[in-house]
Amino acid sequence: MYIYILISGLMVLKNNTRTVLHYPRLDTVMMVEKAIQDADDYLTKSALWRVLPKQVNYQTLSYIIDYLDEIGKIFIGDDRKIVWVWDPEGIKKIKAQKGLRVY
Repeated sequence: MYIYILISGLMVLKNNTRTVLHYPRLDTVMMVEKAIQDADDYLTKSALWRVLPKQVNYQTLSYIIDYLDEIGKIFIGDDRKIVWVWDPEGIKKIKAQKGLRVY
């Protein structure tokens, strides 16, 4: 038996698992990344949602935050504050070292 619950047009609950109906656009993901990077202080998800330059559906923001956390660009602390941890310059330095193979 399948149970479907629509959550603001973004996700459906099917057999107790979330299925995404609509993925965020790349420019929206990049806008959220920039807002996290440029923040003066560490923000919670709701504070970040309020300071975004364009309106974003809260469920879409939640999906983006989950994605950024999964790929290691952000860290979410015990106090639910979001910290930007991605360091592309550091990765370039590591890749440039002789005798080091990065997979």
